[in-house]
Amino acid sequence: MNEPPLSLYVHLPWCVRKCPYCDFNSHTAGDAPPKERYVNALLADLDRETGRAGSRSIESIFLGGGTPSLFSPGEIARLLDGVAGRFSVAADVEVTMEANPGTVEFGTPAAYREAGVNRLSIGGQSFNDAALRRLGRIHSSDDIRRTVDDLAAAGFENFNIDLMHGLPDQTIESAIADIESAAGLGPTHISWYQLTLEPNTVFFARPPEGLPEEEGAWEIQDAGAEKLQALGYQQYEVSAWAINEQRRCRHNLNYWQFGDYLAAGAGAHGKVTGAGGVVRYRKPANPLQYMLAIEGGDDVAQSETLSDEDLLFEFMLNALRLVDGFEERLFTGRTGLSAEQLSSAMRDPLEKGLVERDTDQMWRPTALGRRFLNDLQTEFLRNS
Repeated sequence: MNEPPLSLYVHLPWCVRKCPYCDFNSHTAGDAPPKERYVNALLADLDRETGRAGSRSIESIFLGGGTPSLFSPGEIARLLDGVAGRFSVAADVEVTMEANPGTVEFGTPAAYREAGVNRLSIGGQSFNDAALRRLGRIHSSDDIRRTVDDLAAAGFENFNIDLMHGLPDQTIESAIADIESAAGLGPTHISWYQLTLEPNTVFFARPPEGLPEEEGAWEIQDAGAEKLQALGYQQYEVSAWAINEQRRCRHNLNYWQFGDYLAAGAGAHGKVTGAGGVVRYRKPANPLQYMLAIEGGDDVAQSETLSDEDLLFEFMLNALRLVDGFEERLFTGRTGLSAEQLSSAMRDPLEKGLVERDTDQMWRPTALGRRFLNDLQTEFLRNS
């Protein structure tokens, strides 16, 4: 089994207000979230993570949430300086921070860039103010535009805008208008994904009226894909579009290619490959419990070694999201499983027209497989 590339995910768990569709580990900040205490805990957590890194350099860092832009540039700088002081970090490391337009006032893009962030991911979701209100967002379309203007002034050359489709009462025309508005701001990357009703969310308990039916949602997705391509964006993953190959999100690519990633923060998940196999681990989800455990000197990670069945399913869960698919040698190198095990697992999906294989030993989802990706992924769950 080959030693994969290594990334670092850091979770910053607070938001001004939790959105009704969000199932991430996020918590309402209130008046004074204990940010300094939390950064202290993160640094102590990272001390333990050094043992998982070995001699590998960190190729990408992702500050996710929650809303990381609730933390000041000084707090982000302290965190990133702490990473640099504990790990070998690649000279061209990609450092992404998620930011919501309604919270960027906690620090300017220029200050975050000085702190060490070189890629921002803006949670725009829509340029339709009525749609934003129905999604429970605290920003307006003008806030998105002002944030992007500030990015340009700060010298950010690489940034993403998140967009949702399949919104209540959304039409193909309004979805295309969102894409055109986003692309007009010049992002190097657009994440365009469907609103889904996840368990344990407000929308799951009380679905909003006007959600498109399955066929209507697919028509919106298909039309939007055509528009993104026409505007010069290249799709490389189910919901990810980049202006060129160099602007693909390296951190997310490492997930989808079944690389390794360290995890720090409340609810953060990690994966590391070693002599004993592939280990998956997670940290306590509640921020207070996380901080108390770290401050008590506890090893807070709950871990398990993946079985062959887990490895097969989790690899496919990630790699089949990629439009170009994956090479057979990536599968064998990252999982330690054999080419014969891969061929056996692919037999049924191949017969059903959900995947295809070419002469270069590349496996990829077909157009049918991409449309019914959940069904394709479930094929491997049944094999487990």
